[in-house]
Amino acid sequence: MVSRITTASGEDHDPVKSLFRRRPAGLARVRLGYAAQVGDRAVAGEKVPGEKVRGRTGGGRGRRRLSVDERRDELIEAALQLFSTRSPEDISIDDVAAKAGASRALVYHYFGGKYELYIAALGSAAKKLSVLLEPPTEGKPLERLRISLKRYFDFVESHAAGYTALLRGGPADRSGEAGEIVDGIRQLLLDRILHSLDVDVPPPVLRITLRCWMATVETAGLDWLENRDVPRPDLERLLVDQLVVIMQVAGRHDPGTGALFDRLAQEEMGSS
Repeated sequence: MVSRITTASGEDHDPVKSLFRRRPAGLARVRLGYAAQVGDRAVAGEKVPGEKVRGRTGGGRGRRRLSVDERRDELIEAALQLFSTRSPEDISIDDVAAKAGASRALVYHYFGGKYELYIAALGSAAKKLSVLLEPPTEGKPLERLRISLKRYFDFVESHAAGYTALLRGGPADRSGEAGEIVDGIRQLLLDRILHSLDVDVPPPVLRITLRCWMATVETAGLDWLENRDVPRPDLERLLVDQLVVIMQVAGRHDPGTGALFDRLAQEEMGSS
């Protein structure tokens, strides 16, 4: 894992952020100053080179310039598409601007730089996933888990770029803000699973078992997006069955996990 470095002057240096900010300081100020001027013109509705207009192209009537939120969302979506296929270090602001059909100055205006855009893109994907992971309130534990897993794969399918960017689009060590976003989603997913299983505080063996299963779910999602040779419902059933099996094995090593497995088995048989 990459750690923060203290320089001779006593200042902290983040090696990950430095990957995104290898431009001369003077040039950066000039670019950002120009970006702010051009961005302000775009928000005010003035003509800006490279700025896209939504609506009819013939004449002025029916033309609508994107709002601030719409333009920001469009830039984030373009960034997610790129970050899901390549490392952020290999993507430039020009790439994002071209993907979104915008000027590079406008990208700088909204986000300040590539690192800020990367964090905003990850945060956007994480927020969408967290909404879908709201736990069901009805049904037996494994039934609630099946519903949650279906919602998870709804996100995988409908937000493929965001899902892929969250899991494989960033620096290998995932330190700093990017790591906090990804770790936060994983902790949220663990909390949702425990809620579905009616468990408040998991014993260590159960916690480890569930985190191992979560890694399996993440890998299955990426594999499904790449190959799509297993029907989604079949994959979701397979993953739930895998969890039941590994919980049964884990129960041999921990009485608390074993008791949970027995309870789940009884409830499943009672509902069949």
